[in-house]
Amino acid sequence: MKNPAKIVMECRFSRTLMKREDALRIMYVPTRIFFTKGVGIHKDRLASFELALRKAGIERCNLVYVSSIFTPKCREISTAQGLQELKSGGITYCVMARNETNEPNRLVSAAIGLALPQDVAEYGYLSEHHAFGETKEKTGEYAEDLAATMLATTLGIEFDVNAAWSEREQTYKASGKIIKTKHTCQSAEGDKNGLWTTVIAVAMYL
Repeated sequence: MKNPAKIVMECRFSRTLMKREDALRIMYVPTRIFFTKGVGIHKDRLASFELALRKAGIERCNLVYVSSIFTPKCREISTAQGLQELKSGGITYCVMARNETNEPNRLVSAAIGLALPQDVAEYGYLSEHHAFGETKEKTGEYAEDLAATMLATTLGIEFDVNAAWSEREQTYKASGKIIKTKHTCQSAEGDKNGLWTTVIAVAMYL
């Protein structure tokens, strides 16, 4: 016959294992998001990226890149508030657009686009776009267009693929199914002395 104390210990151990297994099954779903951006210049490519992260205020995080789904019921907060809530060394999920050059005066840009559905219980889309030789406005609008178009096809909104973004934007919003589109973009000219210039635009999940 087993010792009663040993039986109790075994039961507690089994319950602990079950709790850990249940915890592993729980999928992390972000509830908040904020946007930030930055540019870094350095003779070393990696160091220029680090400086761009510092400019964006996110260098102290262990960043994990994720894809393009905006979480249902997720709430956008300000950049200032989001940066205050980051924890040094924390595993932090983000959607990042990044571009870099060491060609003097070459224009580089990176942008994140966002499109939100009317129904907050539905998911939206984030998009990443980076380009050479494009203005900040063009890169930003392209990213915004991309996110909105992906959401529109998901929601079954009919539109003319050959129409300009301004026309399709009105079509999307007139449908009543898409409530908001926006973009965050960072651009810069390559350092005149040939140093590495890195630009980033980031959507940070909390």
